[in-house]
Amino acid sequence: MSYIIIFTTTSDKDSAQKIADELIAQNLASCVSFAGIFSTYKWQGRVCREEEIELGIKTKAKNYKKIKKLIKSLHAYETPQIIAVKIAQGSRGYLKWIDKTLKG
Repeated sequence: MSYIIIFTTTSDKDSAQKIADELIAQNLASCVSFAGIFSTYKWQGRVCREEEIELGIKTKAKNYKKIKKLIKSLHAYETPQIIAVKIAQGSRGYLKWIDKTLKG
């Protein structure tokens, strides 16, 4: 089984919580953790500096397309970051827990 962490950012905690709650409710993610970060990036030719909330969505690779669609439907950003990183290794117990929680 292939496991991934999907990263996205939002402008505030309420938006992050809304996405997290929906992912969990739809059994698309086992866990969504989020924390405050500070981002510097280019957007439409300008350098922007913003406080954001970064979400780490733990799931299986087969859920990526559904999660991407859900994030885009709930996200306020025109072009949200949606990046998946493969989990190369993980503790057996944690990966089994992901399997168990996603059975729904």
